[in-house]
Amino acid sequence: MKPSETTPMSVLRRQLLMGAGATTALTLGELLWPTQAHAVQPKRGGSFVYTNTYPNNRMGDARTGRHPQHWLDLNNRSAYNALTWVDENLEVQPELATAWVPSDDLKVWDITLREGVMFHDGREMTADDVVSSYRFHQTSTGYAKQIVNVEKVGKKVRMTLDAPNSEFPYVLAEYHLMIMPAGDKEKIGLAGMGTGPFKIVSIDPKRRIILERNERYWRPGFPYLDRLEVVSSPGRMEGALNGFRGGLFDAVIGVDPGLLPDLERTPDLKYSLSSSGDQALMVIPKHEGTPLNDKRVRQALALAIDRDKIIRIVYGKKAGWVGNDSHLTPANASFLALQRSHDIARARTLLAEAGYSNGIKLPTFYFAATWPEVPRVFQVLSESVKEAGITLPVEQRPSDGYRQWRVEDAEKTRKHRFAYTPAGPRNPGVSLYRLRPDNNESGYWSGAGCDEYMALYRKSLAEPSAEKRRTNYVRMQEILREEVPTISAGGRRNLLIHKPNVQGLRSHPQFWSMRFDEVWKS
Repeated sequence: MKPSETTPMSVLRRQLLMGAGATTALTLGELLWPTQAHAVQPKRGGSFVYTNTYPNNRMGDARTGRHPQHWLDLNNRSAYNALTWVDENLEVQPELATAWVPSDDLKVWDITLREGVMFHDGREMTADDVVSSYRFHQTSTGYAKQIVNVEKVGKKVRMTLDAPNSEFPYVLAEYHLMIMPAGDKEKIGLAGMGTGPFKIVSIDPKRRIILERNERYWRPGFPYLDRLEVVSSPGRMEGALNGFRGGLFDAVIGVDPGLLPDLERTPDLKYSLSSSGDQALMVIPKHEGTPLNDKRVRQALALAIDRDKIIRIVYGKKAGWVGNDSHLTPANASFLALQRSHDIARARTLLAEAGYSNGIKLPTFYFAATWPEVPRVFQVLSESVKEAGITLPVEQRPSDGYRQWRVEDAEKTRKHRFAYTPAGPRNPGVSLYRLRPDNNESGYWSGAGCDEYMALYRKSLAEPSAEKRRTNYVRMQEILREEVPTISAGGRRNLLIHKPNVQGLRSHPQFWSMRFDEVWKS
């Protein structure tokens, strides 16, 4: 493969490092002379079957199942593309856009489109398709609501935002914002026509999708595979693993990271871990009448949790990571590690200052098993806080309808349930915005700390300097550590397993950003 605008040398180096398999180290010679070192060329053809265990409440029915907004746990980049892509290091890369230039005030973005891109039906993608797609997205997903106008300017697309956004190119990579052939709002996307490496052949809604190689794909020489089959196994970990052992699947995505020690001893199995991944967050209610409205109680709870024990017991050293009570992960360059994550003495002192010198019983904390290990995370957490005099009842609820129950009437009452929410990794501009005061993921916090936090956020999005933004982001994380609107109970590194003959398959911190262009079977 030769370097190109879509595969810069830095990306090629990462591909070499990650594509050799999780247990293989590259030599200096392989890094300096990859062509000579890798005599085995990728093999074209063949079929690849994988199953995904992530639950997804967005999957469509017979009418809507081909639409990209109903494809989250079927990895919609198999059939579609966005304007940009976020790579395994959480850095933005070109996809259907080759350049993006902002105005001085960072509110207007002119986007240069890749030329010669064909939809699956052979029609060339134009600026009209991008404009039509985004006019649909403006009314269908929160990520595009910041766009107040989208228009064609020659062969380019111009997007005008309601406020400055220095990190807008990352937004263009969101899984909701795929490009579709132009059409009416009621019909656009339903035909399943994209620009991606594979085209849809058949669909069994919520169960299986079969795709075949797109001969018109804009990345020359890709994909390697002729056929891609995706089986949905939401929450059915044991069934997925049994299917893998029985030869039904070439790979399983979304494997419980706690199984890694056993998987490492399993013959005829390879695995790939992402650099970071999703995390389990505790959203803390801060309305009148709850003891958690006192910041000192929230701080005490955060310090009482033995996060290292959670990682050790639930994930092991390799497969978990300690969060810092923000939505950022260690893969973000701005991530600020906790200086003091576990301090029983300080937790007891804070409780005493809040009037609970003999300890405290908190309201019941509710969670759903979004991932297989979530019950273990909160069982260990509940036990660990007892040492500080905190009694924390935990209760598991069914996954079906959990999110709706968690935020029920919250927009009206601002009384968020003491409950869990999963959080995926994104860039700081998106991640830190999720803890704004009017969002349920922050538990609707307020006060001087919140005001400073949002002022820094607005300042950062209007700041063109990445280094100055990073300084602001660090301060915002310090504020979160002081105010504790949420608590990070534990972070997981996304784990996938595959057969030894599968090459080029890499896990991704954002599992929805995985691409199968470069997967092949030896």
